[in-house]
Amino acid sequence: MLLVIDIGNTNISVGVFRGEELAAAWRLATRREQTADEMGLLLRQFLREEALTPAEVTGIVACSVVPPLNPVVEKACWRYFGRQTFWVGPGTRTGVPVKTENPREVGADRVVNAAAGYALYGGPLIVVDFGTATTFDVVSAKGEYIGGVIAPGVGISCEALFSRAAKLPRVDLVPPPTVIGRNTVHSMQAGIIFGFVGLVDEIVYRIRAELKEETRVVATGGLADLVTRESRTIQKIDPYLTLTGLRLIYERNQQV
Repeated sequence: MLLVIDIGNTNISVGVFRGEELAAAWRLATRREQTADEMGLLLRQFLREEALTPAEVTGIVACSVVPPLNPVVEKACWRYFGRQTFWVGPGTRTGVPVKTENPREVGADRVVNAAAGYALYGGPLIVVDFGTATTFDVVSAKGEYIGGVIAPGVGISCEALFSRAAKLPRVDLVPPPTVIGRNTVHSMQAGIIFGFVGLVDEIVYRIRAELKEETRVVATGGLADLVTRESRTIQKIDPYLTLTGLRLIYERNQQV
């Protein structure tokens, strides 16, 4: 089995693949103070809950946008699985050439998403990832990563609103019955949810206009389902796109 780990600013997504099949997946909070022992024991416990054993893990691949956690994960994987971690980063054979002004500044998770998206859905393609930030990654018809867009994420935007406006309560992120809110909760839900739907659709419209060709749009990330239900442009949700991309890149580099 292959253990795949995506270290994000808010969550760490973990999965295990048996061949091309995703056997199990989990999500845990990103804690920069977490120790290697905590991480390793938690990963082993995840496996046991799915009737899997650490001995079945024959490879580990990871990508990260939180560098301080990289040595923690690497140490945990070596100590508790006896495996070196293969890191996706600059110089890794992803199958997707990065054609930006500074390829090294593009987050590894974004390149992983682009690689998985192109392999699964072809190009041109826009991958919208609803994470700590809302990112749009654009892949050309030739399979090149040509750039993207970074906007505030739903979660951090809500936290800013709740913390800076003393009289506004925390609300559940569900669509309100109408756009025009008749109370404070519905007004906030309308602003948050329909506001982000508008952000996503407008950016997609503008990317398509620049590309001058019909472009498929795939969403991933923790809040993808919430926005996609109301969006006019997102065509598919793939919640495990990043994990699949890690598997594909690992396999591509094992063939070298």
